[in-house]
Amino acid sequence: MGRFIQIVEVGPRDGLQNEKAVLSPAVRADFVRRLEAAGAKRIEAVSFVHPKYVPQMAGAEEVMAALPPAPGHSRIGLVLNGKGYDRALGTAVDEVNVAMSATDGFGLKNQGLNVDQQVQMLADIMAGRANASGAPGATPRLSATLSCAWGCPFDGEVSVEQVSDLVARIAALGVEEIALADTIGVGDPWSVTRKVEAARKAAPAATLRLHFHDTRNTGLANAYAGVEAGVDILDASAGGIGGCPFAPGATGNTATEDLVYMLERAGFSTGYDLDALIRTALWIGDQIGKPRPSALSRAGGWPKPAG
Repeated sequence: MGRFIQIVEVGPRDGLQNEKAVLSPAVRADFVRRLEAAGAKRIEAVSFVHPKYVPQMAGAEEVMAALPPAPGHSRIGLVLNGKGYDRALGTAVDEVNVAMSATDGFGLKNQGLNVDQQVQMLADIMAGRANASGAPGATPRLSATLSCAWGCPFDGEVSVEQVSDLVARIAALGVEEIALADTIGVGDPWSVTRKVEAARKAAPAATLRLHFHDTRNTGLANAYAGVEAGVDILDASAGGIGGCPFAPGATGNTATEDLVYMLERAGFSTGYDLDALIRTALWIGDQIGKPRPSALSRAGGWPKPAG
């Protein structure tokens, strides 16, 4: 097999959080199980946010409780602050992803914190982890996602320097995996190359992950640029569903099945069963009551199965 590209499935969290339909914890847990059956090894399964602000994510504890242990798989919980982190620790999540923002404007809208306050929030979480009692590995693995790394709906353009400065500050706190997210889908392949290169220089020991939205039909092109720049971990959402309720116009994640098809046609390995993934995308579209944006959910893969 060719070079392995890990695709982190974010449909149960970033996919559902911006949809009008509010699915029960049981259906969301079923979504996670179907995705794992289709080959997903890392899934952003839940978000520990206040249901008043994101009702689609209510019942994170119930979702996790409904999921049986799955050795070899990792269920991720997204948090916005220390309170969310504490909630996550009370569940069986395997990883915690701390959401941050490259800009004050989005940070204040999304979690009520400017950039410096978000860095301090992360520092407090990391300090708590360092002081936690118990055996090594008692706390879940932790990563951080830097939202609006290509543009902000409130503050406008985001420079390479803004991103590299924050990546360096995050890495200095001991975070080993850092995701750059194009929250409103304004990036282009050339800016992806520049920001990946800058992030690498700012945090040479950190693992980089990329999260692209297809709002302006550049999601796959940007993923291609990231892979060409040497990034081996990409986020995607089954069916291409989702977006961010706090970022106007942030519609449409890159569809997992479209990304898997592109990569595997090119000779890369992803570990996904494309047909099972398409069936799961069709199923979640039925659950939320709307067509899936992805191309593969309409056209299917190629070549077609015999018979």
